Parts: sequence; structure tokens; C-alpha cells
Amino acid sequence: MKICFIGTGYVGLVSGVLFSDLGNSVTCVDNNHEKIENLKKGIIPIFEPGLDELVIKNYNAKRLFFTTDINNAIKNSDIIFIAVGTPTAKDGVSADLKNVYAVAQTISKNINKFKIIITKSTVPVCTGDEVEKILRKKNSSSKFEVVSNPEFLREGEAIRDFRYPDRVVIGSNNPKKTIPILKKLYEPITKKGAKFISTSRRSAELIKYAANAFLATKITFINEIANLCEQVGSNVEDIAIGIGTDARIGSRFLRAGPAYGGSCFPKDTKALTKIGKKFKTHMSVVETVIKSNEKRKNNLADKILNILKNPKGKKVGFLGVTFKANTDDMRDTQCLKIFPKLLKKGVKLSYYDPTGEKKELKKIRFIKNTKEILNNNDLVVIHTEWDEFRSLDFKSIKNKGVKIFDMRNLYQPNEFLNKNIKYYSIGRPTNEKKA
Repeated sequence: MKICFIGTGYVGLVSGVLFSDLGNSVTCVDNNHEKIENLKKGIIPIFEPGLDELVIKNYNAKRLFFTTDINNAIKNSDIIFIAVGTPTAKDGVSADLKNVYAVAQTISKNINKFKIIITKSTVPVCTGDEVEKILRKKNSSSKFEVVSNPEFLREGEAIRDFRYPDRVVIGSNNPKKTIPILKKLYEPITKKGAKFISTSRRSAELIKYAANAFLATKITFINEIANLCEQVGSNVEDIAIGIGTDARIGSRFLRAGPAYGGSCFPKDTKALTKIGKKFKTHMSVVETVIKSNEKRKNNLADKILNILKNPKGKKVGFLGVTFKANTDDMRDTQCLKIFPKLLKKGVKLSYYDPTGEKKELKKIRFIKNTKEILNNNDLVVIHTEWDEFRSLDFKSIKNKGVKIFDMRNLYQPNEFLNKNIKYYSIGRPTNEKKA
């Protein structure tokens, strides 16, 4: 099939590349000339394991194309995916849809045959209705169908998530016309076991927000239980196993740690509360989740200050600064809220991250290896769960009396019984014994 992806951000680029890997002819469009020229050379703008090799493979095979010529890309395609960003608007709550509507205007001017226009961007319910209105101003309704096809890609796991998803959701108000085509498009994926779910367009739009809000709720819930565990001397990992083995609850997203962050959960939970207000529905659970998540950011900063006791002049090194492992994404990462609070108290900060130095952290010293972080700080904070942090060489630490705050519970407290290290974690009793 001839496919066009408008927008080469995380969702558009990953999905476009992988659809081409399934044998389709895919054109990825962006208005950033430098980005497009880099993509032609196999230089990708995001960190996603394995994606660069797939870009080169399919570009060389002439199944994957990159261009800034949006008009021709639309005219030459049968299926057009809208995959532009929908960040939080200036009000701090709503989804900013100006890019989606601008793309819809451009599509409207270039419809030369029947096309399926698919919203892949995460958008509030009824956005598809507005896109359809824009297209109808210049085109007969027989020339197009607007469909919602939400994405469920996790950063760092996007290739696997695309190839082996739990489900493929298609929301169409004219299923007889669109579903057979889209079933064929997704057939290589659904043959592997993914469930194909056909719904109305509005339902598909809402499924994405509901899924992210529920997952954010699970993260927030276990973090609150972790706070209680620290007060009563329980182990949050035992609690997670005890409730996670209940099939009605499930064990995924029950790992205590920092507040949730990244490009999806923060903006999507806020947008869902805005949708609720628009339709006069109080989203009290989601609103509480948002408040609790913000509070957690401050709580962990306070915990670091309490560990330091006298923070002024103390040196603290962070291992990992992205919001999760296997990504270079700094959006809404926990440390961006922690660092200002520590700097205000006179703490000297440094960090190491596998994806390199970060432009967002100009005032923080970047260190090129874990060894220097371990040996030159009073406190080491394991902030992100990169695999290389799971086997740190604590025996080689020359800095006696160093403290470790493991925000991801990568280690067990009893591992430090015979080490001259004080170890702190999340939701588990602190082991006070020393060698």
C-alpha cells in the first residue's frame, strides 16, 4: 500500500519505518529540512534501539522515503497518517491541536482520489469530527474517510510494541468502507496474535486517553503504597507481588519509583480532565492522580535532602536523567523538578547518562562514566533503570561512607550489609548495618 506519514516525531517515524519494513511504500513528511536530510543519511533524531538500522535498510530498499513536499506526498498516497505533536496547550491542561488542524487543511487541498485519513496523534474525543468538517469544506464526503488509530508504543520498546502489540484499535464511522482495507494493512501484525478492535471513531479516541490515565493511576497508586511501607516498615515489592498476582489487577506498572513522566502520561491525564470538564463530567480519580504525581516529585527531592542531612556543599551524582531507560527523552523527567530544589540548598550536582550530555541541564556537570560518579560524590542517586546500572562495581568505590539512593529498587538492601555504604531505596526498610 502507498502510505504517507505527516510528522516524523516519535510516533510518525517509528510507525512509518516499520510499515515500510512490512513491505509498504511509505513516505515520511516533515517541514524540518535538516531533519529530513539527516534521515536520508540514516541519522535519526531520537534514541530508539534498532531504529537506525531499519531506517537504512528500508530507505536503501526504496520502500521508505523522506520529503518536505507534503502536497505531492498526499496526492501519491492512499492512506495518510496524521502523526504531528499534540503538546499541552498554554492553559497547561488542554491538548494543543493547531498542528493537527493545519495538516487537515493541507490534506483538504490535495485530495485527488479516495483516501483514508488516519489520526495517529493522541487527540481528544471529537477531534476526528473537526478534521472531517475541515475536509468537507473543499471535498465531497465520498472522496475520504477519517479514522482514528491510536498508538500504544512505549519509548525504548517501540519496535517490539509495533510488531507484537496487544491490540490494534481502529475507530471508523464507516466500517464497511475502511475496515477491510485497514485489516489488510495490519494483517502481518494481527496474524501474530494481536487483537483487531473495531469501534466508533470517538471510542477509539477515548481508548488512548483512558489507557494512559489508568496506567498512570497504577503507578501513582503503588508509589503511595510505597510511602506507607516506609512508615510502617513493610516492603513494597512484597505488596506488589501480593496484589499483582490477582488477575483482576495484574503485575505490570506496579513498580514503585519516581513520579511518572515522559511525553504521554503527564499531558494525556491533564487533557482527559479537560475533556471531562467540556462534557460536564468530573474526572475526580484522574485529577487526584495528577496532584499525587506532582507531590511525589517534591517528596523525593525532600528525601534526598533528608539523606544528606546538611546539604550545603555536599556532592550528589545522578545515574541517568531521562524519564525511563532506553530513551533520550527528557520530557517531564523527575530530575528536572529535583535539581532546582537541591541547587537552592547549595548541593553540587553532576550526572552521567548513557545517551550523553543534555542541553536541558546546562548548569549541571556531565560526567562520562559511572566510576567517577561513584567515587566523587557524597550521595549517588540511581534515577533511571538503565541495564548498565544493574551491575555497578561497588567494591571499587574508594569514597568511604558514600550513600546510595536507589530510586528504581535495582538492588536489595541486604547486598550492602558488609559494605561501607548506606543504601536507601523506595518503599523498603533501610538497612542500617555497616561493615
